[in-house]
Amino acid sequence: MSDLRERAQALDTADALAPLRELFTLDDTVYLDGNSLGALPRHVPARVQEVLTREWGELRIRSWSESGWWTAPERIGDRIAPVVGAAAGQIVVGDSTSVNVFKALVAATRLAPEGRDEILVDAHTFPTDGYIASSAARMTGHRIVPVAPADVPDALGPRTAAVLLNHVDYRSGRLHDLPGLTAAVRAAGAVAVWDLCHSAGALPVGLDEHGVDLAVGCTYKYLNGGPGSPAYLYVAERHQAAFDSPLPGWTSHADPFAMAPGYSPAEGAVRGRVGTPDILSMLALEASLDVWDGVGIDAVRAKSLALTDFFLECVEAYAPEGRVTPVTPAAHKERGSQVALRCEDAGPVMAELIARGVVGDLRRPDVLRFGFTPLYVGFADAERAARVLAEVLGAPAA
Repeated sequence: MSDLRERAQALDTADALAPLRELFTLDDTVYLDGNSLGALPRHVPARVQEVLTREWGELRIRSWSESGWWTAPERIGDRIAPVVGAAAGQIVVGDSTSVNVFKALVAATRLAPEGRDEILVDAHTFPTDGYIASSAARMTGHRIVPVAPADVPDALGPRTAAVLLNHVDYRSGRLHDLPGLTAAVRAAGAVAVWDLCHSAGALPVGLDEHGVDLAVGCTYKYLNGGPGSPAYLYVAERHQAAFDSPLPGWTSHADPFAMAPGYSPAEGAVRGRVGTPDILSMLALEASLDVWDGVGIDAVRAKSLALTDFFLECVEAYAPEGRVTPVTPAAHKERGSQVALRCEDAGPVMAELIARGVVGDLRRPDVLRFGFTPLYVGFADAERAARVLAEVLGAPAA
């Protein structure tokens, strides 16, 4: 046990990303739930206070132009773009992930060739994605076909219009093959829609490089945008002229302030907007993204893999035999930035972990989930979490 603690200290000392931890508001707990809600960057409260007191309190309506409120959805989208491997002008920020899934999926069926009436959906998707997909299918006259991501190439056919997939499975942390599956979907003449909620900010995505058609993602997990911070929609440049949103709003109109009765869509990703932007949350997100200045996603991925490897090693060394079983794949190419452990009494175990200062979360009925955010989680955190877990599971205290 002392050897692992010493290794953790050495790894933290050598970690080039370790200084980033000081940019966040953290206490003495081990916070391994950033895959649900990221930690607060220290400078964000001051920025929000400025928005409240000066931009809203003093400038009021003038801030739509003088403070850049009106252009925030595209400007912040361009800040997110490098993190997910996209060129500028393809991401617009606003609305929730659920709303953006709806926009993307219905638009995908409209982009697909005529006569296609099937939507393939990840059989293990996050529930809301499934609910939205089912509703979109009913509205567009399509049929939902649940399929495991690995089986998508065999399930594709001349009737496939669109495919909705999760880059990382929210329960297990399994990383799916975005490049290979996107290529298969496009080769079949269908449109690929990816949910990046559990990958953006934790590992390379490569939207442009891999030819993704449409993508959505949230900003309150690894991007640390704050509770309920607005989501984003990626529309590949080649699709923007034909992108037909099912939610055409006044802010996506070519001339919003003309207040014309007929709808004429704006050019580019702007047509993914709907209504008035949520400025307070949006500008808090914009400030949060400052922590990414000068940070390369490859370095983040390298640390993520090292952290999860080390945590799994510590769990194996410390935990009583047979009490927990890893669900997250061991292979790096199949692992996101979280570790899921199956545990028979997961509910009370997680409650006790949190009481002892190790914050993860529970996925019922039996999964302990630990998210590793490389910007602020260190190797000593990983070792402590595994040690406390072992004690809770019945191992003798160190």
